[in-house]
Amino acid sequence: MKIGVLSDIHGDYQTLENVLNRLDTQHQTKHVVCAGDLVGRGPDQVRVVETIRQRQIPTARGNHDEWFYSVGEQNTKFLRSLPVDLRLRYAGVNIFMCHGKPGSNMWGLYRDHISDTLLNMMLESLNVQVLITGHTHVPLVAHVQRGMVVNPGSLYAFKSSRETSHTYGVLDLEAMTFELYDSTATVNEPVRVDSYE
Repeated sequence: MKIGVLSDIHGDYQTLENVLNRLDTQHQTKHVVCAGDLVGRGPDQVRVVETIRQRQIPTARGNHDEWFYSVGEQNTKFLRSLPVDLRLRYAGVNIFMCHGKPGSNMWGLYRDHISDTLLNMMLESLNVQVLITGHTHVPLVAHVQRGMVVNPGSLYAFKSSRETSHTYGVLDLEAMTFELYDSTATVNEPVRVDSYE
């Protein structure tokens, strides 16, 4: 089973629409999940929130999602309802998703700051095989003994004071692999994670 993984959309509806179409048609993912920050900075935050809400995409609450950005009553209510931590189970695989790190959407996990021992301990204490995070805007794929920790990077492609990887991921639960894709590329081929680390 393949799962599309998004994070840090930041109001970029055009890129979101393009990526959701790719996930549906090219990648043929069964589900799509989002590690938060639907809003903030971008040109069309209302349409991003409405799309995620209407498609019922499981989403963790990002730090920007707590500030609402005048997205209307229904969308504000939706953003307020998003959990900081979210547990999912697909194809017998336990998944924990958060925006930054478990219990916090303000602090992220960077590969050069975390050891395999720490990641194994996190997965064991959460009792999951996969931990999905966001927030850093930097893609991460870490395979450890207990499973894997992944971050799809940031989806948005518009110019901003904050750098973006403009990437999304496809998690294959059968093979236990995670591939990254460039949302701005015309050819839909995986990109190397280490080019961002």
